[in-house]
Amino acid sequence: MSKYTTGEVAKICDITVRTVQYYDNRGILVPSELTEGGRRLYSEDDVKRMKIICFLRDLGLSIDTIGQLLEEEDPGSVIELLLKRQENDLKNEIRDREEKLKKVLELRDGLRSLNDFSVESIADIAYIMTNKEELRKTRITMILTAIPLAILQWTAIILWVTKGFWPLFLIWAIVALPYAIVVSRWYFKKVDYICPKCHKVFKPTFKQMFWANHTPNTRKLTCPHCGHRGFCVEVAATSNPAEQE
Repeated sequence: MSKYTTGEVAKICDITVRTVQYYDNRGILVPSELTEGGRRLYSEDDVKRMKIICFLRDLGLSIDTIGQLLEEEDPGSVIELLLKRQENDLKNEIRDREEKLKKVLELRDGLRSLNDFSVESIADIAYIMTNKEELRKTRITMILTAIPLAILQWTAIILWVTKGFWPLFLIWAIVALPYAIVVSRWYFKKVDYICPKCHKVFKPTFKQMFWANHTPNTRKLTCPHCGHRGFCVEVAATSNPAEQE
C-alpha cells in the first residue's frame, strides 16, 4: 500500500503543509505511521479521509464539528447526505448558469440583428426575453384549441370530395367563424407590442391588430405614442388588457 508524506498529501488535496500538520495536532487526521525520524506517513485511506475533511470545511463546518462527525458510529451516512445536498446545489447552480448563458447568447444575437445600437434596444431585447416563455405558452394554447377544428375541417373536405357528403363541411364553417372570433379576441388580450422607434409597449385596437400585415413575431402597426408605423415586436401582455383595449 502506498505511503504519502505530509507534502504529498497537501499537494493531492490542494492545501498547505501547515494545514495537514494542524489537522494532525487537532487529532482530526493522525498519520497512520511515523518513521524513526518522526516523519509523518499517510496511507491511501488517510488521503481519502483528508479529502472528506476538506469537503466538510468547504461546506463551512468547524474543525470541532468535523472531529465529532468523524467519530460517529456511522459517519458515512451523514457525509453521504451532505454530498447529496452538495450535488443538488451544484446541479441547480449549473442550471442557473446555463439559463444565464442562454440569455446572454440571445441578447448577443439580438444585438447583431439591430441596425442602430442603443440602450433602449437592449431594454427591448431584455423585455422580449423575459416574456418569451409566457408568449410561447399563449401560442401553444391557441394551437391546441385549433387542432380539433382542423381535424373536423379536413374530415369534412375528404367526405365532400370522396363521398359527396357536404353537410359536415357546413357544420365546420358554422363553428369556425365564432371560434376564430373568440380565439382572436382572447389572443388580442394576451399580447402587447413594442414600438421599434420609441421603444414603448402598447396595445393597438382589436381591428388594427386583426387586419395588420404580420410575421410570426411582428405586426405592422401604428404606435399610439410616437406615431411611427412599422413592424412592432409581439410580446406577452403584462398590463390589464381591458384598460388598453
